[in-house]
This record gives sequence, structure tokens and C-alpha cells, in this order.
Amino acid sequence: MSGPFVDRSVLLEFLVQLDETFLRPGRLYLIGETTQLFEGWRDWTDQIEFAAEIAEEDRQTFGNAVQIVQNGLTVQVLEESPVDVIPLPSGYEQGARPFELPEANREAGLRFFHFDPYSVAFRFLARGDEQDYRTVLSYLEHGWVTVDEMDAKLADLLHKFTSETIQQDPAEFRRKYKGLLQMWSALRRHARDPQMFA
Repeated sequence: MSGPFVDRSVLLEFLVQLDETFLRPGRLYLIGETTQLFEGWRDWTDQIEFAAEIAEEDRQTFGNAVQIVQNGLTVQVLEESPVDVIPLPSGYEQGARPFELPEANREAGLRFFHFDPYSVAFRFLARGDEQDYRTVLSYLEHGWVTVDEMDAKLADLLHKFTSETIQQDPAEFRRKYKGLLQMWSALRRHARDPQMFA
């Protein structure tokens, strides 16, 4: 597969080739739809989205490696961390989920993670388009986040939210969160009684 769509085999090839091209230590975190593609929750996505923790002296080499692999596979990539967009909940570092690539270079190469799903959920809610809501709902459906834990983490975060830190009115974020909870409640009712929505 080439062009704007990425399936799981292309994603795996991207990660393996990036590790083999970069050949230095670092941490790479998959985000949102890219995590869900890797986990098999969806069949494709239109870009590979990730964040990376790379030593400053290796940053240019890493960027060059991404460009080489991206061009070779003709895929779109987006490197952006949720921390660039919103304040993150306490303990988000421990919320990252590690995964292995059997083909990857284990001597000096990258280590792979899914970014903390709560941080990702809040980041996507802050943007809040229809696909973003579906991404967060998928995390809920697969048990990677729960409403109770989201409530608790958000209560701790709300006092940190300003129009500067989340690039919108914090009241707008609360409205989006309430909308997500309504969608989640409707999905759960539908799962219990599909005839309600027939």
C-alpha cells in the first residue's frame, strides 16, 4: 500500500526501517489512530503519528532518518507530542505502554511505546473534530481509558488549563468533554439494546 493510506504492514515496515536507519538509542511513542492501527482496532489511517524522545545531538540525524524512510514508503508522518499542545496529567510517563518489534535492533536502537492514552485522549478532545471523538471512544471501548480515571485526571488538570495552554477557552474543553461522555453513554446503551437505535 502506498499514497495517503497506511495499513498495519506499512506501519510495521516504517518502524523497522526507521530503527535500522537511525541506529541510535531513543524512545518513539505512537499516538492516536497510529496506536489503534498497530493494535488492530482499525484497518488503516492516513498518516503515522508519533512523538520521539531523542538526544539533542541526535535530533538532526533522527529527522533525516524519518525523511528517508517516509520518502521510501511514500507515507505521511506527523511528529507531535501531546505535551506540545496541552498540560499533561501527573504520572503520564508511567502511563506509556511499551511494545516490541521482533525485527528491531535491540543493541542500540529505538525503544517503542504507545503514548499515555489519557494524555492522548485529552489532546484529541482539545482539538475536538468528529474523528478525534471517535479516536477517544475507541480507547474507551478497548479499556485503555476509563471515565472514572479520566474524571479524576481532568479534575487535577483543569486548574492548569488556560486559553494559552490548550489554545482554546477552557470552558470549551469542558463542553467537548461533556459531549464525549454523552456519546459514550449512547454507545453503551446501543450495545446493550441495539433495537433502541434501529
